[in-house]
Amino acid sequence: MKIVSDSLAKVTEENGSITLKKQSSFEKNSMILAVEELSINAWPALQTVLIDGWVLRFANGFSKRANSINPLYPSKRTATEKIAACEKIYRDRDLPVVFKMTNAAYPEGLDSLLAERGYQTESATSVQLLDLNNCDLSSELDTAFTPLTLDAWQSDFCRMNGIEGKNQTTHRLMLQSIIPAACFASLRVEDRIIACGLGILQGGFLGLFDIVTSPDCRRRGYGERLVRSLLSWAKHQGAHTAYLQVMLNNAPSLRLYARIGFQETYQYWYRVNHSP
Repeated sequence: MKIVSDSLAKVTEENGSITLKKQSSFEKNSMILAVEELSINAWPALQTVLIDGWVLRFANGFSKRANSINPLYPSKRTATEKIAACEKIYRDRDLPVVFKMTNAAYPEGLDSLLAERGYQTESATSVQLLDLNNCDLSSELDTAFTPLTLDAWQSDFCRMNGIEGKNQTTHRLMLQSIIPAACFASLRVEDRIIACGLGILQGGFLGLFDIVTSPDCRRRGYGERLVRSLLSWAKHQGAHTAYLQVMLNNAPSLRLYARIGFQETYQYWYRVNHSP
């Protein structure tokens, strides 16, 4: 038996199979931290500021994930002092003050403190993992699966997701900033791109992002075909685990990922203050 990841302390490999063992609170928090770090690398902001264990991210206001405060590590200063400092930084840039929260956020009790200061809860999200060694995947990639260049992929993604203007430019800069291996994937049917998604591979972990199907082609199984193709691609590259983030109000996607075998590991949510 061997440990697959030091950070995911209870993800072990026995006879070629990855198993999530029952975890203590400390081990659970270590696992949350590991996946949060992977997702930060996979979805880079344009600027990052570190303040006493908190990671502040900025990307011209495009997406909460890339424009939020991530309270990941232990701190020395008081939470009240740091909240005030963060609020000034974001408001000076005309951005809402957004904290990305998990049950492992530092310090303990931060969520309640933010609620007392008027921060509202938004965008509750399920973070899910999949053991690729126990996933029923075809040994061959879907014949419609087509890796694209960044430019071609982004054009199709923005078309299907309705991203325009300034946000397209920011999105492109973020994609160009990705350091780990990236697969800009699509499904081509009858010479038309009808679905696309992004796979980010780091340390044996595949992150799935930006999965979208053309509006006129939804509910026909194309999204599942694309996801399974990305999983197969990653497994061929040596990946052992996949992770993704899906909002709790997105019932179709939750059903899709459950069919494939993804299981929730933890949740995150945002605490948002829109006051000027």
